[in-house]
Amino acid sequence: MLTDTPFLTAALYKFVDLPDFADLQAPLQACCESNDVKGTLLLAHEGINGTIAGPEAGIRAVLAFLRADPRLASLPHKESWSPKPPFTRMKVKLKKEIVTLRVPKLDPNKTVGQYVKPADWNALLAEPEVVVIDTRNDYEVAIGSFKGAINPNIKNFVQLPAWLDAQENLQGEAAKKPKVAMFCTGGIRCEKSTALLKMRGFDEVYHLEGGILKYLEEIPPEQSAWEGECFVFDERVSVVHGLALGSHELCRSCRWPLSEQDKQSPNYVKGVSCDHCHDQRTPEQKEKMAERQRQVELAEARGDVHVGAKMPKHEAL
Repeated sequence: MLTDTPFLTAALYKFVDLPDFADLQAPLQACCESNDVKGTLLLAHEGINGTIAGPEAGIRAVLAFLRADPRLASLPHKESWSPKPPFTRMKVKLKKEIVTLRVPKLDPNKTVGQYVKPADWNALLAEPEVVVIDTRNDYEVAIGSFKGAINPNIKNFVQLPAWLDAQENLQGEAAKKPKVAMFCTGGIRCEKSTALLKMRGFDEVYHLEGGILKYLEEIPPEQSAWEGECFVFDERVSVVHGLALGSHELCRSCRWPLSEQDKQSPNYVKGVSCDHCHDQRTPEQKEKMAERQRQVELAEARGDVHVGAKMPKHEAL
């Protein structure tokens, strides 16, 4: 571990039957807190999902605690390092779904697309008949994606089924349905999106195992089909190859990831507005956000973390 990157981040998920998920909340919260681990973990009947960060020993302890449950013994995770705390608090939440799609009877534990390892992903992308779909939200796709991938331009994941219904090239008889490849940040959304296509009669459905994060971790830049940076759901905002820290910063008003060029706009005011939201805020709202930003900067000068600086809510991986 490098001395200037003391915080280990672990992104994890697993679809598994957890009928007693509510009983797991309190002991898991206590384990995280006692090990100085922060972040968000979601528990539902269908499994677990989330991202946590903290000292290496603390993260290892929490992962060991989770895997002590036989149902989570094979729980996979992806890790990266950060010089600053990616999260300011720890929350273990109970949910109806660990990633929300709202499609009744959809069960990735029973039916899911075929996994494609990062080393084999480029070859799949190169097949001319493959329809490649980025299942992420618009603000994520805006800063990076795979070359040639279709952007559904959705605001949130629950809009994906309706978008799929509207695509003429994805309709027709089963024998004519195209080969589809899907990808997302960490893999969890593709578990459900590929399961949805399988439910709708698609035979050849593939998704990137471990998501974009695993691809960026394993594939060197000179062999990569990825363009741009990858949005992540914590204070790092974005990462690049090798999961190194990216260059984007979050607009604290609208949560849009901003590049250095974005911040040169006259509509950008740190903590207050950017090109995406400057005309959607009243003068009173901007005044309140400016005061919040002032308090954040005062707290930072004292070495504290102001509550106004916490990561705004975004959908999980």
